Amino acid sequence: MKAIAATGSPEPVTVAVRQRSPGLKVATFNVNGINGRLSVLLLWLKQAQPDIVCLQELKAPQYKFPVAALRAAGYEAVWHGQSRWNGVAILSRGSEPIEIRRGLPGNVEDEHSRYIEAAVKGVLIGCLYLPNGNPASGPKFDYKLRWFRRLIGHASTLLATGAPVMLVGDFNVMPTELDVYKPERWIDDALFRPEVRSAYQQLLDQGWTDAIRTCHPGERIYTFWDYLRNAWGRDAGLRLDHLLLSPTLKDHIVAAGVDREVRGWDRASDHAPAWVILSHLPSL
Repeated sequence: MKAIAATGSPEPVTVAVRQRSPGLKVATFNVNGINGRLSVLLLWLKQAQPDIVCLQELKAPQYKFPVAALRAAGYEAVWHGQSRWNGVAILSRGSEPIEIRRGLPGNVEDEHSRYIEAAVKGVLIGCLYLPNGNPASGPKFDYKLRWFRRLIGHASTLLATGAPVMLVGDFNVMPTELDVYKPERWIDDALFRPEVRSAYQQLLDQGWTDAIRTCHPGERIYTFWDYLRNAWGRDAGLRLDHLLLSPTLKDHIVAAGVDREVRGWDRASDHAPAWVILSHLPSL
């Protein structure tokens, strides 16, 4: 194990670089502004060495995506940017993702940059940033439910291909009470409303596997800690970021988890990266 110095801190911070794990490591990271937190992203890439990364909340137009910096770090990318809001990207270590789809089908008038799909290293990856939906009820919540229905429809189409597929990203839903620090406080929130949790369950019922929950069935695991009310210090977190695997990938799970320490870094996103390691993949 070797060490590198973190940047962007008043004093250098030494961070251990993990040895590369066998198999394919796929991660998701809501970066909450890719250019403002580029040093955090690059440091995490150096430390964690994922093979495929899905990013959300780029908050950058198409032409301001930091492709050169990521390429220097060893990653090629496809991305779907949007000025100030949203934005998704798929990174691939040492190879170029083959873009399949830009935008979720079902509404040609939806201009939000929330979905991109690519073939990467033998897997079809759908990277998504599902709408927040607050306040609920209201127009934003209705849009969230409509978007979720479109996702469910497209997910069914992807499964019908029989290909190894993953839906990865910030789903903006806590599926169960185990995924939220105080469930009673979130009953009326758009991230925890019964309609949203039911939609997530509909996805799973199609045959998708929640990688993190499969590896940690009874453990309280979070991927998000708000900047407000010292949520990180109190460990008042939420599990919003998920990696869903099609049936052909379920038996290839080696491990899954969250790099929660990244949330404590200087200039950190309010999300931490989540990941899964797969082995012995079938061919796409």
